[in-house]
Amino acid sequence: MYRIKPAVNTNDMENQSNFFPELHQYISALLPEVDNISPERKALLQGLAQFVETKIGAGEPVQLTFICTHNSRRSHFGQIWAAAAATWYGIQDVHTFSGGTEATAFNPRAVAAVQQAGFRVENPGGDNPHYSVRFAENCPALECFSKTFDDPHNPSRHFAAIMTCSDADENCPFIPGAAYRAPITYDDPKEADGTPEEAARYAERCRQVATEMLYVFSRVGQRA
Repeated sequence: MYRIKPAVNTNDMENQSNFFPELHQYISALLPEVDNISPERKALLQGLAQFVETKIGAGEPVQLTFICTHNSRRSHFGQIWAAAAATWYGIQDVHTFSGGTEATAFNPRAVAAVQQAGFRVENPGGDNPHYSVRFAENCPALECFSKTFDDPHNPSRHFAAIMTCSDADENCPFIPGAAYRAPITYDDPKEADGTPEEAARYAERCRQVATEMLYVFSRVGQRA
């Protein structure tokens, strides 16, 4: 059994203090929402937490690949927030990736949502920009761009495949090299594109993924 890790303790405070101020405030405001995740959802997330803990216990790197159809929205949210949540809770040697069943581009609406949360994003331009996404001064930037899940930038063995959309989960019943598979799917904010609810829908999905990744990493190392 696990017990929830406190929002802040002396071991985490130094890591958290390095986060950009806007992002630190955003995460701090989210922490009370972690307890509101449904029991069914927590059961899925706990499996991922156990995968992370098993890898750490074996002295192996933790490799997490978030997968959706176009690698455009939800899988990028997963990659970015898992990296930030691991650092927030001081979980080391965690490497996050994303991919799709096809490559498109990191959607600008999703990019805007993570910027509004407090991440700092640099866009080099191009049809499929390789965005540089940072959450703290002393942490390396994440390279975020659209690619297939088996792209050479992603791990080919010993990784967890987190299926963030039901379409990819149903159409890819087997992910080569995956040591663990988790169907942690999210509603697609794309459904609101071009409507007055567009920005709110992307912000909502970004917030949901953030809350759930914070839950996952708050559970690591907290067996009771």
